Amino acid sequence: MEALDYNAFAGECVEELKVLQNKFREEYNLSWYENWFYNQSTGLFTFSTDDVELNFKYFQVGSFSKKTNTWKWAWDNDNTLDNVKEITNVAKEFGQKNNFNKLTNAYFESDEIEAWEFTAIAAKLTNGIGTYRPVDEHLQIFLVITELVDSETAQSIKARYVECGAHEYRRIAFVCKHLNHSTKVGFEEAFETFGGMELLEDDDFQAWCNKCERVRKKEKGWNDKSMEFAQIKFVCEDCYFEMKELNLGYR
Repeated sequence: MEALDYNAFAGECVEELKVLQNKFREEYNLSWYENWFYNQSTGLFTFSTDDVELNFKYFQVGSFSKKTNTWKWAWDNDNTLDNVKEITNVAKEFGQKNNFNKLTNAYFESDEIEAWEFTAIAAKLTNGIGTYRPVDEHLQIFLVITELVDSETAQSIKARYVECGAHEYRRIAFVCKHLNHSTKVGFEEAFETFGGMELLEDDDFQAWCNKCERVRKKEKGWNDKSMEFAQIKFVCEDCYFEMKELNLGYR
């Protein structure tokens, strides 16, 4: 089998992306939307105008720095969450198979033209339906849009996340009013948890202190009285595990 030529393959992908991108913009009338927002935690890219939203799943291909003229693949970026970067390993594996160093080296000098080539390749290999390039100061983030998410599903996903002043957007968790970041008060959970774990659709991170546990046992479970004592509040997942670490082993 004849070996693939990188430049020819990248050029082919770019031409395909031009057609794909025009179709993407026209099919979803993207010029009508006034705002856009993407969230690594939810993995959703949202276009909106007033209360009207259009949601897609996406992944991050990589980033190009105009300040240093360098490219960094998302699979090597510790600041990118796993759920929106793992799929970029498809490009890396393709590069390993075909000896394409630009797809396997994590970080190197590059330019914006190459950044679009990498994005076009990632889109082709993952059957993406479009791309987007947000700009953060000197950093250009290259994303591939993978599929449309219906409004009901999107709202269900977003409802499981909360904006935290310390940790931005994270999955929502529930704790009693007594749990905090500074005082050990004990830590009881609905089930054993660990950071980043996958949850069933009907499950949430739930924890309460020793006092709440004593009241809960006295009342033989959660009822109006035990819930009144606990006064459950919501926090983000990272805050939840910070509280767990503080209280770990405390009785």
